[in-house]
Amino acid sequence: MTDPAVPDRSDAPSLAEAGRAGPLDPAIAIGLLQRAQTLAEQGDWQLAGGTFSRVIGSNDPNLHIAALLGLAECRYRLDDEPGAVQCWISATQAPEGPLSWRAWKQLAASRVRTGDLTGASRAYREAERRAPSNENAEIASRLGWLAKESGDTRAAGRHFSRSRAGGRIQPTMTWAILAVTVAIGLSSLVLDQERIWFDWLALTKTGVQSGEYWRLFSVVLVHAGILHLAFNMYALYLIGPTVEALYGSARFLVIYLACAAAGSTASYVFSNANVSVGASGAVFGLFGVLLVADRVHKPALTRQARGLTMQIGVLIGVNLVIGFSVAGIDNAAHIGGLLAGCWLGLTMVPRGAATLSAFWTTAAVDGAGTAIRSRSPVSVRTAGILGVAAVALAVIAGLLVGPLYWGL
Repeated sequence: MTDPAVPDRSDAPSLAEAGRAGPLDPAIAIGLLQRAQTLAEQGDWQLAGGTFSRVIGSNDPNLHIAALLGLAECRYRLDDEPGAVQCWISATQAPEGPLSWRAWKQLAASRVRTGDLTGASRAYREAERRAPSNENAEIASRLGWLAKESGDTRAAGRHFSRSRAGGRIQPTMTWAILAVTVAIGLSSLVLDQERIWFDWLALTKTGVQSGEYWRLFSVVLVHAGILHLAFNMYALYLIGPTVEALYGSARFLVIYLACAAAGSTASYVFSNANVSVGASGAVFGLFGVLLVADRVHKPALTRQARGLTMQIGVLIGVNLVIGFSVAGIDNAAHIGGLLAGCWLGLTMVPRGAATLSAFWTTAAVDGAGTAIRSRSPVSVRTAGILGVAAVALAVIAGLLVGPLYWGL
């Protein structure tokens, strides 16, 4: 009698068969991976490595990476670390999938063992960009240790802070924007400096025509009264931390400014008012980013963020209706910022994304007939840069056609 928990060695592929080239049916490849994992758990690293090798080169990049990771583990256990490192490097160079972050993390650990702290930091940062949110705290802690060993105490402090916060990015850029905007608003009311701030920062058609293009961005800092300021800042307080947590502080600032410029340009072209103020175009853009990114890229969200995303569509609809119904509201800026945000939500992939849209991915099918998506040859970073560039081109086009549209 044979133990059903122990595989029958008679039908196990030999090393020669395991290394033979040629595509595998997905169901066969999955079966080999499962068999190899069983062999590895039993400590038969040699035979497990040969079985993993048979799956390497699969047309499904997810199976290919899984096989490379398995073979790397076997080689490492057999004291062949150079061979394991080569497998991890190959996995990082393959089309990206849900397991890519593991390859970067293992490669980082190998760099630590060889004393290459700079290379280890780079690899851990790549792992952090791809890892699910529940892994970020551990990776942040390791980045903090590496920074401390390298003498960069400030960076070490930042990494350890993120580690203690569960790996979540703290919304420092959101708080900074809120602080500056509220300070300008309060000084306008308390110190009666509204006229001065408007002269410097408000969006004016004459100012933009004379080359004062900074007004496309600075308009978010000035508001028409305390209620206008309070409404926009409360909306930013609600949406900003979620978007910043998904994209990081630097990309959040790019998104905020790009949506501000798009909203300002729409106001410049389509609004009848010569002077416009407020951050509503940028805030609507953040709503658009989260609305589209949540549905297209399906990032990992906290319970509070998931609750917010479920209400975004209603919030956008209600505010647009109010904008069309109440005189004095610049709905052109709202729509311009919203459209820019939706576009950036499509083209800029957030951290912790579980899947990508069909536009950025190619599909494969596993042995059970389930669709598996993997990233297309188009770099995710390149897609984000092109998305921002498209918004910039739209802004430039609006500045050029604005005077023609008014008949000037």
